[in-house]
Amino acid sequence: MKKMSFVTIISLMLIFLTNSSTRADWHFDFETGTAISGYNDVRIPGDTGTRISLSAELDSDPVLFWRLRISRDLGEKHHLSLLIAPLRLESAGSIDRAVSFADVDFPANVYIKAHYRFDSYRLTYRYRLYQNEKLYAGIGLTAKIRDAEISLSDTGRKASKANTGFVPLINLKLQWQFNKKLGVLFQGDGLAAPQGRAEDFILAGFYSLNENLDLKLGYRFLEGGADNDEVYTFALVNYIVIGATWRL
Repeated sequence: MKKMSFVTIISLMLIFLTNSSTRADWHFDFETGTAISGYNDVRIPGDTGTRISLSAELDSDPVLFWRLRISRDLGEKHHLSLLIAPLRLESAGSIDRAVSFADVDFPANVYIKAHYRFDSYRLTYRYRLYQNEKLYAGIGLTAKIRDAEISLSDTGRKASKANTGFVPLINLKLQWQFNKKLGVLFQGDGLAAPQGRAEDFILAGFYSLNENLDLKLGYRFLEGGADNDEVYTFALVNYIVIGATWRL
């Protein structure tokens, strides 16, 4: 899928969000912080490549990340949101054995740079199951477009594998408001199937500065991957999150 198509997809998602006759409340949720690579195992092709760890066999430093979610409440029970969540991880070092990656052979003990990109665009519908003054519970469906690429390079060689695809996920949200100022949030998307799995959840505490602005601090994990003839890739990313939600 070409880059221009992602602009088209996001534009269509925004049009879908903004063209409803129902009275709506808007939310803008921004997150940033540090993303830390846990395990990151790859083998490309999935049946003939060399399995390597981009985090254990190479050095991978924490990186700064950001996410933006634009949400809209449609009436009392219905909720739509658009998430834009890019991710870039870099690692480098030498591996003490020869590596075959994407049909390119890298000799043992050469200095290798690895680039891991995992960009996510998600449109979510959620239905409110229960709500009172302290507790909110909702469940929904997420349509996720994944734009991913993994590449290895040394001084004379470069190999990469890109993959773009659609993934359906289940969306969950639980929120407990201790009092008017403090609360805790558990929210995310996930689904497992024989072809692979994907989970992306946050557990965070939040503080309401006023009726329009919340600040949050928490932990997010992103985990999943696929195992087939084309690719084997499973990764875990840990996030230390700070963020703010602005309501209109």
